[in-house]
Amino acid sequence: MLFARVIGNVVCTRKDDKLVGAKLLLVQPVDTPSAPGAEDKPKGNPLVAVDAVGAGEGEFVLLVQGSSARQTKRTEGNPVDCTIMAIVDFVEKDGTVVFKKSADR
Repeated sequence: MLFARVIGNVVCTRKDDKLVGAKLLLVQPVDTPSAPGAEDKPKGNPLVAVDAVGAGEGEFVLLVQGSSARQTKRTEGNPVDCTIMAIVDFVEKDGTVVFKKSADR
């Protein structure tokens, strides 16, 4: 699983039938969750991901890639390589909350 920030939407009017109705989002993987008010540290290039959980722009999410991306109800058996499978509420590291959704931008 990877941490990422949703940074945009991807609209495709023509796509494989198995992806009709799928919400595609542009996500930027990040190195670690940022503290409230801090900037995310990008990790690699942005990716296009199928949204399996109703995420929105600006939200902090967890991604899965490869065969794991096809393990959700929304993506099972579909031509998918990256899926948003969770929206992060908070992250605790070494006893300190380093990310909390309610304190996020």
